[in-house]
Amino acid sequence: MAAPSKYKPEYNAQVIKLCKLGATDKDLASFFNVCERTLNNWKLDSPELLQSLKEGKEEADNNVAESLYKRAMGYEHTAVHISNYKGAITQTPFTKHYAPDATSMIFWLKNRRPDLWRDKQEIEHSGEVNAVINIGDPDTND
Repeated sequence: MAAPSKYKPEYNAQVIKLCKLGATDKDLASFFNVCERTLNNWKLDSPELLQSLKEGKEEADNNVAESLYKRAMGYEHTAVHISNYKGAITQTPFTKHYAPDATSMIFWLKNRRPDLWRDKQEIEHSGEVNAVINIGDPDTND
């Protein structure tokens, strides 16, 4: 007889929060003090848990994709410079500019447009290849 499952419906909210923070299935299993196989069984037995996993991971992935896109394109945001001169604290608002980042562009394009940007080039050719193989003693020219 199998042991009763430790899974509780309350875990769904925790799963969403943990996945939004980037938790993997291995991390979740560790958090709930079970093995990954048990977590996988929970996913099969509880569609709500599986949906929570998808929801949390999708939001995290979307946030990363948005950040990667901003980094590739360049962006700006407002910030405040705080300084202290002779005991007087001043706060000066300014706009921080980030130039487009070539590495982010390359990563984005290789993943989004691999047909145009992959490193590996596939070349098709047609026709016959004729090769002459000379087997013999190179010293006697046979």
